Amino acid sequence: MSNFTVPVGPLHVALEEPMYFRVDVQGETVSNVDIHAGHVHRGIEYLVTKRNVFQNLVLTERICSLCSNSHPQAYAMAIEQIAGLTVPPRGEYMRVIADEIKRVASHLFNVGILAHLVGFESLFMQVMEVREMMQDVKESVFGNRMDLGANVIGGVRFDIDAERIAYIREQLDLIAPAVAEITALYRTNSSILDRTRGIGVLSHADAIDCSVVGPVARASGINYDVRVKAPYSAYDRLEVKVHTLADGDVWSRAMIRLAEVATAIDILRQCLDNLPGGPTSCTTERPPIPVGEAIGKCEAPRGELIYYVRMTDSPRPERVKWRVPSFMNWDALRIMLKEAKLADIAIIVNSIDPCVSCTER
Repeated sequence: MSNFTVPVGPLHVALEEPMYFRVDVQGETVSNVDIHAGHVHRGIEYLVTKRNVFQNLVLTERICSLCSNSHPQAYAMAIEQIAGLTVPPRGEYMRVIADEIKRVASHLFNVGILAHLVGFESLFMQVMEVREMMQDVKESVFGNRMDLGANVIGGVRFDIDAERIAYIREQLDLIAPAVAEITALYRTNSSILDRTRGIGVLSHADAIDCSVVGPVARASGINYDVRVKAPYSAYDRLEVKVHTLADGDVWSRAMIRLAEVATAIDILRQCLDNLPGGPTSCTTERPPIPVGEAIGKCEAPRGELIYYVRMTDSPRPERVKWRVPSFMNWDALRIMLKEAKLADIAIIVNSIDPCVSCTER
């Protein structure tokens, strides 16, 4: 059997961003994978030290597209700890609403791309059509389809009235049955099952060794979700179901995301039902930020996102460091791709929902 080294990337079918894989194959079977990053390093950790605390809310939101709301949220939470600010209850619920709207759109995008890579184009279009309903919600509530600009230091910058609440409810009532139909297709359709069951397996032990997070971890049986283990915003007042599966394959990761979409819809309904009155931010002015350091973390769509912020007597942070979920999940690809078929590489890579831009910040 012939041995080959196959270059995959830095531009290829699984990613819209550049990442280079050097794949050693024996015939059609992968024997080894080397992952090479660094094609789009932007130096954002340096740039945040050249801008003041409030300007960095805009910058951190542009680190990643699908997790764009989570970055300024975790950053704001760290700053609020340093400044001793308490977000009012309505602001906390609003942060959850923005968070879960992004989660629905992010997970549906990844699951839709899986259908595209399998070659099931009609299913891909069906998933993207449902996702478009949530994109309409983003545009109607926040004025933007990607970067929401929802968070400020001390709360959020947006609010919703009775008309907007009714509109969101209507959209959720349309999205929920459509997601249930898509989930049934992914659970039963042979085109999906044949290409995803038993493919790219990450065992529970390997998942722990690689410290994977988010849906990738939960698909391998790790019951960890920041919203439950270390509640923030209003999550301690909401019912959040954590979904896990044991097989750790591509199909399990897709099913976890679909289950989390249904849970996110339920969380949004809980927020709308129990939305408290009052202000959405604890201050209308830019509060002074004292010397100090803090950590803020949240459950981004891809998993646990951690921010460390250190302030001196300067209006600019001395240090901002973040650990993104994709950074933890990349290393597990070496295990997932081991003994995989060459044709399955793109499907397996997509299954971790990789983000190169936040990894190479």
